[in-house]
Amino acid sequence: MAKYSNINSFNALQTLTVGSSNYQIFSLAQAEKTLGDIAKLPKSLKVLLENLLRFEDQHSVKTEHIHALAEWLKTRTSDQEIQYRPARVLMQDFTGVPAVVDLAAMRAAMAQAGGDPEKINPLSPVDLVIDHSVMVDYFADDQAFEENVQIEMQRNGERYQFLRWGQSAFNNFSVVPPGTGICHQVNLEYLAQAVWLGEDNGQTFAFPDTLVGTDSHTTMINGLGVLGWGVGGIEAEAAMLGQPISMLIPEVIGFKLTGKLPEGITATDLVLTITQMLRQKGVVGKFVEFYGDGLADLPLADRATIANMAPEYGATCGFFPIDEVTLGYLKLTGRQSDRIELVEAYSKAQGLWRNAGDEPVFTDTLSLDMSTVQASLAGPKRPQDRVLLSEVPKTFNALMELTLKPAKEAKERLENEGGGGTAVEAKKANIQHESPSCVIEGKTYPLNHGDVVISAITSCTNTSNPSVMLAAGLLAKKAIEKGLQRKPWVKSSLAPGSKVVTDYLLAAGLTPYLDELGYNLVGYGCTTCIGNSGPLPEPVEDAIQCHDLNVASVLSGNRNFEGRVHPLVKTNWLASPPLVVAYGLVGNIRTDLTTQPIGQGKDGQPVYLKDIWPSQAEIDAVLQKVNTEMFHKEYAAVFDGDESWQSIQIPKSKTYEWADDSTYIRHPPFFEGIGEPPKPIKNIEQARILAVLGDSVTTDHISPAGNIKKDSPAGRYLQEQGVEPKDFNSYGSRRGNHEVMMRGTFANIRIKNEMLGGEEGGNTIHVPSGEKLAIYDAAMRYQQEHTPLVIIAGKEYGTGSSRDWAAKGTNLLGVKAVIAESFERIHRSNLVGMGVLPLQFVDGQTRQSLNLTGHEVISIRGLSDGVQPHQILEVDVKGPNGVASHFNVLCRIDTLNEVEYFKAGGILHYVLRNLIAG
Repeated sequence: MAKYSNINSFNALQTLTVGSSNYQIFSLAQAEKTLGDIAKLPKSLKVLLENLLRFEDQHSVKTEHIHALAEWLKTRTSDQEIQYRPARVLMQDFTGVPAVVDLAAMRAAMAQAGGDPEKINPLSPVDLVIDHSVMVDYFADDQAFEENVQIEMQRNGERYQFLRWGQSAFNNFSVVPPGTGICHQVNLEYLAQAVWLGEDNGQTFAFPDTLVGTDSHTTMINGLGVLGWGVGGIEAEAAMLGQPISMLIPEVIGFKLTGKLPEGITATDLVLTITQMLRQKGVVGKFVEFYGDGLADLPLADRATIANMAPEYGATCGFFPIDEVTLGYLKLTGRQSDRIELVEAYSKAQGLWRNAGDEPVFTDTLSLDMSTVQASLAGPKRPQDRVLLSEVPKTFNALMELTLKPAKEAKERLENEGGGGTAVEAKKANIQHESPSCVIEGKTYPLNHGDVVISAITSCTNTSNPSVMLAAGLLAKKAIEKGLQRKPWVKSSLAPGSKVVTDYLLAAGLTPYLDELGYNLVGYGCTTCIGNSGPLPEPVEDAIQCHDLNVASVLSGNRNFEGRVHPLVKTNWLASPPLVVAYGLVGNIRTDLTTQPIGQGKDGQPVYLKDIWPSQAEIDAVLQKVNTEMFHKEYAAVFDGDESWQSIQIPKSKTYEWADDSTYIRHPPFFEGIGEPPKPIKNIEQARILAVLGDSVTTDHISPAGNIKKDSPAGRYLQEQGVEPKDFNSYGSRRGNHEVMMRGTFANIRIKNEMLGGEEGGNTIHVPSGEKLAIYDAAMRYQQEHTPLVIIAGKEYGTGSSRDWAAKGTNLLGVKAVIAESFERIHRSNLVGMGVLPLQFVDGQTRQSLNLTGHEVISIRGLSDGVQPHQILEVDVKGPNGVASHFNVLCRIDTLNEVEYFKAGGILHYVLRNLIAG
């Protein structure tokens, strides 16, 4: 069977000659002769159009689908569903492990059904980069890297053995070992090719490099002109197994960039500005494509920084077209010269090349003159909440006023009552007699609200960008020369996205200065941004807990959601790497760095941020140290790993040998009974509400990635299995164990359930009994009572990481439907992929306007008549007082393919049933 289309209705199959090589391509210029003028299509849609031409089969891709893309120019929107097939899949280990667990479980189910387990095999190339497991246990020490890596291998040996088994058992599946870099930076610097090659019937086909990834920030590769975005592990597994990604032809928002960044302003300031603008515009589920002559002077690393943040501004992707800047980066990073020649020739032949003055047709546009960008951070708990550097103290103080108001009122009440009250009340009223302080290395330091306790250069967003990383090194150098030092209560760390970063910092002579300030290398991985910040020094933790301090982290990451960075750190601020170092020096976020001194120099004079901020000329000078040889050196043996990795023993079986006593890798229950016909879809009758949640509930709230609390359901389970709290590791590392993950669903310490008056923590009311229980415990009791469950929520439900366990855990708790005001793209898709019904309030109604308290009984009608995309369903409500009412909801099953997945019990169930059948 041909891999690519042999129908060729549009006469698009042509030969492209580059040098002495011939490539088969599906030419958009040839197709245009039939389709009509498509020159003005956004370049991101041209990539989709080529994909449809290449996979035309008159079944999943028909001529009308291809015509619909060309017709998009007339309406600039479309309700046409298309089937998209990316060239490859990218994974990281937190999301990759459960995906491989699912594949292993599918093999087991296939074998049990009497089929060939090797039918379960990736059909497209899959690269998994282990980058999310290293934690910052050791810091500010020359041995920190070696010590953290050693602990990582001890903690994760079982997971790594499992991944090595997967690498040997599955075709088209490769693993980049730990200690190499962050998946998105490895993708940018090595894996991506801009134009991909495939073989079919002895011929070489060239086509756009495209991918989906099991991490939201897969979009970073859009900066290289590669169309890619994050999907849940569920959808990625289906894509691996040959299932197309079903999607509607998207709206495309054009973002025009003009001008240049002013002196002293970083790419991070630019991306935070763009993120805020696009969130305000509203681009969820849409493509964003950057254009304008400002791109000519925008370095590739800056483009990648902007593209990386697409999940934060809500878009499916943030696409940059290919141009001379792209070719220069491919050359710098050591791509083969013949591939670079092909990228140029192919992009120009297909109309994918950016020319000066290009003005594609977009659904809508907005623009930014980059010369107007100002120094910024984002915080304290959402990446789109940009705050000017000068406004950070005022923003924090306003937050503290809201936070401390109840405590002040409690204090006044206790004083008016002549003191008394419990110790807990006294603590909450903040009337301890001792001032908050901590003892570090024999010295006592005051600790206050707003003090920075974590200062981390971390995450793919900024560590991919040499200009901001070198700026951090230069600022460290100037700070040392002025006699400044990091404050003792600040936990500092440097976790680059690839080994090339440490090469160029060393070559520029900046490493010793970062080390002297405590920004020693702690590992090559995601670390603080994913919640792997590790423990704070014990005296600092004690002071925070004893005095209920609202302390801060400053990190160069892309996520600062509640409870993500560290459970004791309530306010988290995203900043450029040099600002991360600056806040480590000043030690608090109450200082206005634009007008107040950072500290006192060795000459006794105040030192201001402007005194140590590097000039653009200084940054440009050290940028010359970044060279191609560094990339050749670090990626020469990228799949080999160190001695510890190579010494892992690999089981040789084609089906995985599950260990009953494992606390990391367990056989999940998702495919039980898969050999039986799927049950017909019925109405949801007499359901109870498990939780009532507000706006911007993130996948971090639903399925945490960080610490496991000792007294949580997951913590109790692990202790029952003989695991001591010090060995809990993190939720992210335990994603191969459904027992941990279902207990961790809705267990975030910062989630607020309105059924409990909005108190923090993963608890709810078991309504029939009136008992307050952990959400997991309540769900299990409801299951024993054969009671289906629903979740009620506000706007932007499922914001954040492409975390399939947020849907898997919801499913295992017995939740049949989620009713929200709006859904974030990936999580909505994941819910459908796990057989959970996403439903949306209509007619401006909300949980508040309908007076839903969580004590109602809910029935959802219309499902048994046959599920259809975007149908209106009726919800019957019976209140606790017996009063009945009803309201309508929009079914957010968006495509006919999704209907089939839902009817089968989920997308993987659909694929597996088809494979078993034939």
